[in-house]
Amino acid sequence: MRAFYSDHFVLPLPLGHRFPMAKYRLLRERLEAELPELTLSAAEPASNGELALVHTPSYIQSVVQGTLTPAQQKEIGFPWSPAMVERSRRSTGATIMAARAALLGGEGVCANLAGGTHHAYADQGSGFCVFNDAAVATRLMQAEWGRTHQHPLKVAIIDLDVHQGNGTARIFERDAQVFTLSMHGARNFPFAKESSDLDVELPDGCGDMAYMDALEQALAEMDARFNPGLVIYLAGADPHEGDRLGRLSLSFDGLEARDRRVFDWAWSKRIPLAFCMAGGYGHQMTDTVQVQVNTYRVANSYWRRWQNLTLSA
Repeated sequence: MRAFYSDHFVLPLPLGHRFPMAKYRLLRERLEAELPELTLSAAEPASNGELALVHTPSYIQSVVQGTLTPAQQKEIGFPWSPAMVERSRRSTGATIMAARAALLGGEGVCANLAGGTHHAYADQGSGFCVFNDAAVATRLMQAEWGRTHQHPLKVAIIDLDVHQGNGTARIFERDAQVFTLSMHGARNFPFAKESSDLDVELPDGCGDMAYMDALEQALAEMDARFNPGLVIYLAGADPHEGDRLGRLSLSFDGLEARDRRVFDWAWSKRIPLAFCMAGGYGHQMTDTVQVQVNTYRVANSYWRRWQNLTLSA
């Protein structure tokens, strides 16, 4: 299975900053040691033109040229630096590359070791999100698909981060070719929610069984309303019971069951799937990384199914 990383671009954050930047390197090191059949590649940066499929030119230039206001930087949660720009480009580029390999390269399942920056709007960043990687990858895959196919590419964005994908919802609110599904904590950030195509709000303390019931109903409703040709899955680790910002109570086993259900749903319809890691803020960073390693183990088993399908075709 192919996976793309950008952890060698590290944001210079102030001492005590709550964003767990080191988790990306730790994840890559665990995957290199424990899943040697993964093909790990450094991500190429998203270009200004690719970003402009979603983001306004003025916002892109403010990020690139370092003219974000103090208020804009505070909303993003990161101080501006050249490294912030490069990492944000690369994290977006990784989701582009994963989606392209899964959909157009015949891989079936591919990954970004970061990404899931779903709070970024077309004209502003927010909540540790500079550019919206899933939205940019969606728009670009639709364009590339359209060069060789008569029918448009329909994309489902399944967002299982504990926080609502508000930026993604706003970007695609009038787009019938994109279905946004967000399952998130009702009382968690962002406190002013947008309207996804399907929002599932969960109470504080929601555990494995209630979560899986809600997910099953959500997938059934999406299935009845939409028939995608590509899935982009935000596999957030922050619903875990040990997360500082999550407020839910899913176990490691519960999150692995969540991942299996999403991959199984996509596989049952033979829909290519690209996934990214989204949020994770464990009291113990090793817990966040473990959730994500488990996601990769699940994903790799479904990638093998795609390869067997290709060999038998």
